[in-house]
Amino acid sequence: MVLLNNVDHAELGVRMGHGAEFGDDLNRLPIFPSEFEEAQRDYAIVFRREGDGFRAAVLLGFDARENLFLTPAGWQARYVPAVQRRGPLSIGFQAKRSGAGAEPVIHIDLDHPRTSRGGGEPLFLAHGGNAPALEHMADALRVVHEGVEAMQALGWALDGAGLLQPVHLDVEVGEGRRYQVADVFAVDRQALASLDAATLHRLNSDGFLALAVLAAASLANVGRLAALKRDKDALAA
Repeated sequence: MVLLNNVDHAELGVRMGHGAEFGDDLNRLPIFPSEFEEAQRDYAIVFRREGDGFRAAVLLGFDARENLFLTPAGWQARYVPAVQRRGPLSIGFQAKRSGAGAEPVIHIDLDHPRTSRGGGEPLFLAHGGNAPALEHMADALRVVHEGVEAMQALGWALDGAGLLQPVHLDVEVGEGRRYQVADVFAVDRQALASLDAATLHRLNSDGFLALAVLAAASLANVGRLAALKRDKDALAA
């Protein structure tokens, strides 16, 4: 992992698209609050307890390393989570020139399967500016970087309002075959409908109420995920 710059890395490219070779074969991925609106159209949003807070994730499959949205034609969904769209980029910190604190900077993983020397989409333009591929990944990286703190605040707010309840998803995928998704939490519809006026007002004022509604509605996509699993099994039969 090294600091990205247009001198040392002028010839670097990035392989776009999606596939198992790029690490897209995962059965769940973390997402952040600014992604909820788009993500809930395709995926079920669940929460995991981590330390003293919660983190959100989208369900992509049931078996290990199974992404049911990943096909030979690519990622078949309207939205791809930012953690995958950022490619080989990550946020690092370096001391400010003034010496007061540190500032975030972009690093690149030179060993990442998307990173290419002399191939793929260029990271920099001929005159040194950022190429579209780099801008695309940098935008996704900002979602991740800014989303970490936002997710912590959202998790505390939803949990404090009693909206995050443990669930055990028992999903039938045909012919008596079932999958269980355990150790996750979800926004409980009944708890959401029973919120008192003061809590509703507070959640709405803080921008958390709409996110809670989106997360609750997203659970309908568990049925879609089961249908994708049945389709995959039928093709393999």
